[in-house]
Amino acid sequence: MQSKALTLTAFGLDNITLTSSELAAPGPDEVVVDLHAASLNYRDLMVTLGTYNPKLEMPRILGSDAAGIVTAVGNDVTRFKPGDHVASLFFQDWLDGEFSAATGKSALGGPIDGTFATAKLFPEDGLIHAPDYLSHEEAATLPCAALTAWNALIEKGHLIAGQTVLILGTGGVSLFALQIAKLHGARVIVTSSSDEKLQRARALGADDTINYRTTPDWDTEVFNLTGKRGVDHVVEVGGAGTLPRSLKAVRPSGHVHLIGVLSDPGAGVDVRPILGKSIFLNGVYVGSSAMFTRMNAAFEHARLKPVIDRTFPLSEAKAAFKHLQSGSHFGKVVLSLKD
Repeated sequence: MQSKALTLTAFGLDNITLTSSELAAPGPDEVVVDLHAASLNYRDLMVTLGTYNPKLEMPRILGSDAAGIVTAVGNDVTRFKPGDHVASLFFQDWLDGEFSAATGKSALGGPIDGTFATAKLFPEDGLIHAPDYLSHEEAATLPCAALTAWNALIEKGHLIAGQTVLILGTGGVSLFALQIAKLHGARVIVTSSSDEKLQRARALGADDTINYRTTPDWDTEVFNLTGKRGVDHVVEVGGAGTLPRSLKAVRPSGHVHLIGVLSDPGAGVDVRPILGKSIFLNGVYVGSSAMFTRMNAAFEHARLKPVIDRTFPLSEAKAAFKHLQSGSHFGKVVLSLKD
């Protein structure tokens, strides 16, 4: 079976090329998937530009998130059969339990070849059944962004109804966090530099919105909106550049979920608010297969639909990366792998 793949040969967007290879027959515990769609994450852009791992071994097939149809399975495979609708797991060997040093070595599109391909051979444990009500494009948005948001708010944060969640931005992780928070009965505050995006966030259920360009002291506004109590959770996708304000916006004993590094690195962070307010600072790096299963059950019950900003054909992958880089997207940027 022939597969075309988006391959990085050197750092830089101009060094992404489409390569072809013959897919091997599946081994005893392997699954062949005809991939129909993939989604981009900011990590993919960082990998391509060389800011994620400057020592990345190349050539490397990019991407961690994809969905498609099983076409063949090895003799020992029991969880999948031809015709199944499946999605990739970001970490191919994180089944359950805590994150470990070994887990990071199984991340698709980084240490090992990824999913931006028309077909791929996966280990049985590297896949999950995709919710039947979702299209390939929608299912392809789940492995990184959705699971990261779920892990932060539900697995680590133990979000309960009536709590307040502050979400920075309107990218993939942020909008999934908004949907998950509303699904669990939380009040949600969203920040963005775009009034148009904030209006769309309200349409998705956001209770309050703040334009951080016109209200640069957005932490003070958050404090006022919560009766000077602070929020229970912050979905922090900015990194060091926004973290100091997030620490001010969260209540004592609240949770700040560190997910992204979208802002400038900034100076060192003052740890005194963390200590003085006894803040839970959670580093969140996607999630396990068991978490994915629990998330899918919740999504299926609610018929939650991912927010897709735009879909590009695989042949226009460079344009998709530039669109993501521009920051103009609202939700997920998707690649159709069937031009």
